[in-house]
Amino acid sequence: MILHCVFLRFKSAMQASEKQAIYDSIAALRNVVPGILEVKSGPNVSPEGLNGGFRDGFIVSFENAEARDAYLVHPDHVAVGDRIVASTDGGLAGLMVFDMDI
Repeated sequence: MILHCVFLRFKSAMQASEKQAIYDSIAALRNVVPGILEVKSGPNVSPEGLNGGFRDGFIVSFENAEARDAYLVHPDHVAVGDRIVASTDGGLAGLMVFDMDI
């Protein structure tokens, strides 16, 4: 199983409803991209203060690396990804992606 972890620094003007709309669009990919097992999203709740400004994020669980790789190039994912990049502080610099094979 692959855990695709994405951490975000949304623009400060982002409203909670706008964040939720993005999370909903990520969750909707489960209906069109084979191999997605689960999608979780939300704000960072760690009290450690070590988030590096990444205050929000989501995790997509995939059956395997092949499913993750198909997701990465899927046109619906690309469209959601463009929306995410446009919503983060600094574009690509406003997100961090970390995948784990567990």
